[in-house]
Amino acid sequence: MKFTLSWLKEHLDTTASVDEITEALTDLGLEVEGVENPAERLAAFTIGKVLKAEKHPDADKLRVCTVLTDEGESQIICGAPNAREGITVVIAKPGTYVPGIDTTIQIGKIRGIESFGMMCSEREMELSEEHDGIIELASGEVGQSFTDWLAENDPAKVDPVIEIAITPNRPDALGVEGIARDLAARGLGTLKPLAPVTVEGSFPCPISVTIDDSAKDGCPVFYGRVIKGVKNGPSPQWLQDRLKAIGLRPISFLVDVTNFFTFDRNRPLHVFDADKVQGNLRVHAAQGGETLEALDERTYTMEPGMILISADSGPESLGGVMGGEPTGVSDETVNVFLEAAYFDPIRTAYTGRGLKINSDARYRFERGIDPASAQPGIEAATRMILDIAGGEASEVVVAGETPDVSRAYKLDTDRVVSLVGMEIPADEQRATLEALGFTLEGDMAHVPSWRPDVMGEADLVEEVARVASLTKLKGQPMPRPQAGVPAPILSPMQKREQIARRTVAELGYNECVTYSFIDKAAAELFGGGDDATMLANPISSEMSHMRPQLLPGLLQAAARNQARGFADLALFEVGAAFQGGEPEEQHTQITGLLVGRSGPKDVHGASRPVDIFDAKADAEAVLSAIGAPAKMQILRGAEEWWHPDRHGKLCLGPKKVLGVFGEIHPKVLAELGVKGPAVGFTLYPSEIPLPRSKGSGRPALKLNDLQAVERDFAFVVDADVAALDLVNAAAGADKALIEEVRVFDEFIGGSLGEGKKSLAITVRLQPSDATLKEKDIEAVGAKIVEKVTKATGGTLRG
Repeated sequence: MKFTLSWLKEHLDTTASVDEITEALTDLGLEVEGVENPAERLAAFTIGKVLKAEKHPDADKLRVCTVLTDEGESQIICGAPNAREGITVVIAKPGTYVPGIDTTIQIGKIRGIESFGMMCSEREMELSEEHDGIIELASGEVGQSFTDWLAENDPAKVDPVIEIAITPNRPDALGVEGIARDLAARGLGTLKPLAPVTVEGSFPCPISVTIDDSAKDGCPVFYGRVIKGVKNGPSPQWLQDRLKAIGLRPISFLVDVTNFFTFDRNRPLHVFDADKVQGNLRVHAAQGGETLEALDERTYTMEPGMILISADSGPESLGGVMGGEPTGVSDETVNVFLEAAYFDPIRTAYTGRGLKINSDARYRFERGIDPASAQPGIEAATRMILDIAGGEASEVVVAGETPDVSRAYKLDTDRVVSLVGMEIPADEQRATLEALGFTLEGDMAHVPSWRPDVMGEADLVEEVARVASLTKLKGQPMPRPQAGVPAPILSPMQKREQIARRTVAELGYNECVTYSFIDKAAAELFGGGDDATMLANPISSEMSHMRPQLLPGLLQAAARNQARGFADLALFEVGAAFQGGEPEEQHTQITGLLVGRSGPKDVHGASRPVDIFDAKADAEAVLSAIGAPAKMQILRGAEEWWHPDRHGKLCLGPKKVLGVFGEIHPKVLAELGVKGPAVGFTLYPSEIPLPRSKGSGRPALKLNDLQAVERDFAFVVDADVAALDLVNAAAGADKALIEEVRVFDEFIGGSLGEGKKSLAITVRLQPSDATLKEKDIEAVGAKIVEKVTKATGGTLRG
């Protein structure tokens, strides 16, 4: 929405500067997008007088002029045909930027003679397209600023143009009058009331109007009248200047009048050439298939439900969007039919989008104009036409009824504090609403018809706060519900997720945020893809199911990166996975993925492919950071997307699984297009027991002052027995005394025979009550042998 300062002052009595106005508009919610101030770019130009003009000795079309300026006499070379002695001109001194030629004037020589400036034409100053000669002023003092002279003699040329952005909820600000009302409520001036206008008709209107029942929702009211004997032609200069300033091209007076009221009062109008209208007008809903040649010289085919204004010969106008070419006015028009109607916003938007027509009328009707503006709009436009173009007006014909949009809401002046946090006196709140056009009866505020956005008590508070300025709102700390240190905001699970993200990122992984939806084939690879997790309305075939694990999203991201030349990847994600459609079938996972090599290749061979131990170390580091117990068992038997022999489950028991690590199954990598090796881990933070202590402090450090004892054992077991099973069995012999069990040797073949191997372990015993005696150590050793023999079938090696 564009308007000029002088146009604004037609509705607002103010002395505020452009800067004050723009600042207030933005603060009121009408954000200023730009200001074009011609006076700023013309500020350096001054007035001078030509004292003498002589022919250039080396050029027939050039004159050597002596010009009197505020700095004395200057010599200026000029090629304009009207450069002569005695005229008053506009001077650009050296160093002045001339916008029309995009040049900064310098001292220079022209055909051997120096020139100390320039005498300007209107086009060179971007005042008009006139460039046949330099500007000749009828008045003006030497040295006077040219912008001051324009402000006194031709103010339209230095009238600032302000452009504001209009949010969809403020259609009233699509007219200069509405903008002025907001500024007046802020206190930047006084709103000039519009005098009521009534033009008595001198003859019955020869064109009647009816509205079909099918169209009453789309066009509830229609005003019209004939004005005969008008003289159409160019608009007055003031009207042309206003339209040009906001980017509109003046067409003819009758058309320019409708454009003026569209921007002045947010009241779109339309004029028909009455002599071209065959019969009477009928407002109706299109059946579909009707055609209309519109004013943009394009032919449109109607869809069912679009609002048409038709005569006996067929459609003449597209209601609320655009008029028709067959009944458009021209310079020969002498009799016009003036229309002022109200069209439904939704129906207008449907019509404009369906036909891909953008117009100023559509832009306003689809946002909701004032339903009560049709009658005053047609009267004011009639008066302007009669005053400027002459003619005689008929009586007004009215079809339908103006929609009743009256409503009132209670003004609770105390809610400003609770909703906004501002202390505004009750009298000031009431005065603000009255300035905005609300009518107050006791505590009830009646909403004006031009404010369709006010739909409740909270909106009244918003209007009060907006005018009072939310910049005055001061931040205040929220009161504590109880004294002392406040309780943590994050739940234990949220805290674990936060720590996990930070820890995995510190390990060198890059966080991914993938979609919660994946394709069915990928979901089936990870135990999902059933009807319980299928979306009813997926946005694409690649997002048909909820993800059962985070791994498929990370693997697909790895495949995309590998396709672009990034082979070595470390990715992780913390998010929800879904085993069904119910809330309890959703759980949080922490998943990491390593693909490729551990580092760049070098001459020392330090680079190696990632392996299961990389994933194991990272998984244990994350579990430790989020509070998992230090002692965990590593078991087999994970899901089928892990390599059957190269994975491990991190457990607190056979049924308490905290996470899984290992290599991704080659079949899964092939299906998802990932080039291995690829290892990863998936952790379940909700399975980690919560700490028994609720305090934030760490427990007391416990140091053992008793000597630890280590004993070595070697067992002969079958070749297919996992070392992990042997270690877990030995560690379970005495959980309180055994601190650590580790494998230090493996021997295959020799005297052991086929199908056998020897595993040697070191068991560290750490007493806490008393120093161990030999019998105590032997007793623990006997338990270890018994447990290992029972669990693995092995025997102690002699």
